[in-house]
Amino acid sequence: MAPNPTGFDISEFKKAAHPRSSWAKKDPWARYETWRYTGPFSRFNRFKRIFPGFGIATVAFAGYCTYEHFFLKDDHHHGDAHH
Repeated sequence: MAPNPTGFDISEFKKAAHPRSSWAKKDPWARYETWRYTGPFSRFNRFKRIFPGFGIATVAFAGYCTYEHFFLKDDHHHGDAHH
């Protein structure tokens, strides 16, 4: 295979991009960047906090709908003939 005229080597790029590559282990800034992806900043925790209060609101709305269905009766009887 002929060498790339730009000097770009895709195999070297793939090796450097791999998280367990020797280059990643020698990265002096890697340990300073780990806080972005751990603890309260992990992907799951960031997604969980997108809609604060959504779970409580859903339960409250379902409770109100249940209360309305069983305890509040409609006395208007729409559709009945008025005499």
